Amino acid sequence: MTFGLAPSSAASMSTSAASTSLARMLEPAEWAAAGIPLLRNPREVVSGLHSRHHPGPATAVVAVLDQDERLRASASFTRRPVPPDGWVFRNALLAQLRRVIPHDLRRRTPVRTAVLLYCRDGDARWTEEDGAWMWGLRDACTLHGLRCGAYITLTRDGWQVLGEGRGGRRPNLDSAPEPFELSESPPPSPRTGGAASDVLRRAAAR
Repeated sequence: MTFGLAPSSAASMSTSAASTSLARMLEPAEWAAAGIPLLRNPREVVSGLHSRHHPGPATAVVAVLDQDERLRASASFTRRPVPPDGWVFRNALLAQLRRVIPHDLRRRTPVRTAVLLYCRDGDARWTEEDGAWMWGLRDACTLHGLRCGAYITLTRDGWQVLGEGRGGRRPNLDSAPEPFELSESPPPSPRTGGAASDVLRRAAAR
């Protein structure tokens, strides 16, 4: 007869939760194979969102572009200090999308594209947090009838479109927002906080 310590139920639940969370993220290879449409002018998109929202560290900016890459809606919110989980990020992004633009679920084929700009410390290399944002963006787009677009990180080294290898030094996390010209219609007002912040706040309280 042998004796040993059986794992506690709490430890088993913790391990199970961690493995489930890891399943809700996308590896770079999975993202690259997903057929994400390329931005024609990523720097213009990044600069425009940076100028409108003035994001700081741990700030996510989700934007909806039309077929000509004109900005139709955007929203920003601060990520709460919770473990990276694509399900939590999906809910936060979906809540913001529902606030700023109607869904396109009645269309057979999506015509508008959602992109995500996430500002964080560190370098431009992929992290598990990026993988969770990718999973969340893809799922939120499906639930809102949008095409899943680029995932872009903004660090102190500059910006980087993950999965594409395109990037630049400006704007970056420390640079001042660049002025932008108004198009024929005024740009959408940035939205902050709201339901997405509540989602992340509740997740942190668990």
